[in-house]
Amino acid sequence: MTLRIGFIGLGRMGQGMALNILKGGADLLVFDPVEAAMNTLVQSGAKAAASVADVARQADIVFTSLPGPAEVKEVVLGEEGIVANMRQGLVLFDLSTNSPAMVREVGEAMAAKGAAFLDAPVSGGPAGAASGDLVLWIGGDESTFSAHRPLLETFSKPCYVGPITSGTVTKLAHNMLGYTIMESLAEAFTLATKAGLDPLNFWEALRMGMVGKQSPLFMLTQQFLPNIYDKPAFALKLALKDVRLATQMAEELDVPMRLSRMTKEDMEAAVSRGQGDEDSRSFLKLQIERAGVQIELPKERIDAAVHRARA
Repeated sequence: MTLRIGFIGLGRMGQGMALNILKGGADLLVFDPVEAAMNTLVQSGAKAAASVADVARQADIVFTSLPGPAEVKEVVLGEEGIVANMRQGLVLFDLSTNSPAMVREVGEAMAAKGAAFLDAPVSGGPAGAASGDLVLWIGGDESTFSAHRPLLETFSKPCYVGPITSGTVTKLAHNMLGYTIMESLAEAFTLATKAGLDPLNFWEALRMGMVGKQSPLFMLTQQFLPNIYDKPAFALKLALKDVRLATQMAEELDVPMRLSRMTKEDMEAAVSRGQGDEDSRSFLKLQIERAGVQIELPKERIDAAVHRARA
């Protein structure tokens, strides 16, 4: 039996994903409150639904691509929404960038009606949505994910990350990290530029150094993830000396370095408590302690993940 797929939300992201699902041969039913947004899909072979409720009543699997938690709540939990109108056994993948609290609320409401809900936020932007070169970070029941993986692969690279809310946590932490890295890069570039360097020359120089040659994510596999800092590749006390010199230069040039200043403070705190001869990244233990978590993974598990990433 051919499953009917529903897609709600045909904005810049939803449009491309829905088209790729359609190209994969799906029986696709679409809805967007802006009628013009459905035209491209309908012209390509999709069927237009009259409302969210119409999609919920007809579809076996539904994808929602919405601006945020408020819209998800209205579309899924509203009087004319999915939960109030769906057929039993419906599977809903929410592709929106949502909040963990809303994901839990929706998941509980769906489960109470005998349906499955997976949070599946995307990363890749409109260009990735159009080309299919985007990732879905998916949280929820793993067997449900596995059963629908072929469908997900028609428009994405699906990545299962854990139980419900795991996809949303991954997306929010990822985006926060990305923008924080960009802020840190802006600090470095403004410092170098004010010190007299050409910004493009500086960019090319960075590509030849450690930061340019090795991804910070892979650097984390060497000390941070296994929690091993006692065989230093470079001692923390020497790294602190370099950071002090850089922040001193910034002060002389009147360049604000908020993130760098906080990093220096953590490095100084770590050295003051006796970590100076440990690896330069050992100051990261302070953040782990402040967060009240434990990160210490077996080397075999890390090596397997690195191998998969580089395969």
